[in-house]
Amino acid sequence: MPNEPDDKQPPVNAPGDKPVNEASPAAQKPPAATPAVAAPPKPPAAAGAPPVPPATKPAAPAAAGAPPKPPAPPKEAPPKPEPLDNDLVKRYKNCFGEGIREAWIDRKQSILVVDAAQYEEIARYTRDVEQFNLLADLTAVDWPRREKRFDVVLNLYSFAKNERLRIKVHVGEKEQISSVAGVWSTANWLEREVWDMFGIVFAGHPNLTRILLPDEWQGFPLRKDYDILTQDIAWIRENLGIESGQ
Repeated sequence: MPNEPDDKQPPVNAPGDKPVNEASPAAQKPPAATPAVAAPPKPPAAAGAPPVPPATKPAAPAAAGAPPKPPAPPKEAPPKPEPLDNDLVKRYKNCFGEGIREAWIDRKQSILVVDAAQYEEIARYTRDVEQFNLLADLTAVDWPRREKRFDVVLNLYSFAKNERLRIKVHVGEKEQISSVAGVWSTANWLEREVWDMFGIVFAGHPNLTRILLPDEWQGFPLRKDYDILTQDIAWIRENLGIESGQ
């Protein structure tokens, strides 16, 4: 019976081949791939720490030889008041003569300074003839070093002509000025505010009482020589029984 080939016999190498060692691990398994090195984990942020902002690219440097920026132009000075002698002023002067003390224009605003003795008469003429039928505001300005320390200021508007007019009256500290609440009804409340803040008396006003402050308040807070902090402490101590409301 012919001899059968033995499966356990090593294969015969061809001439020139290197002998194969079946027991060698390299002959049985392919070489393992080298594992990638992982990046180390970032340390956790501390509790309550603000988030780290993302990195930003630095601004590109200015090109070499670029011309410098021109200096900013100087600011223009505000326009100065100019004397006013238009038809409106001529009509007022024709009616009231020396009652119109000054007239000028400032930032396209016509301004008349009038005599306090003719103030109410000029107000009625302004409403009825010149048609400035809206008293937009009535206020005051304190000039404590001036002989007549107060300016009473009326800002008026004409719906018919779409124009604005400002009238000023100089008033001394102990002088009175006529009320124009009978000319423009809005003057009723506005004159009360001026009395409350400046102490200017409007003769003929129907109810010249405080409108912003308590009736027992002493003094007038918008006068420039008024110590409002001392008055505030005194009023709180007297009326609320405490030392200060601050």
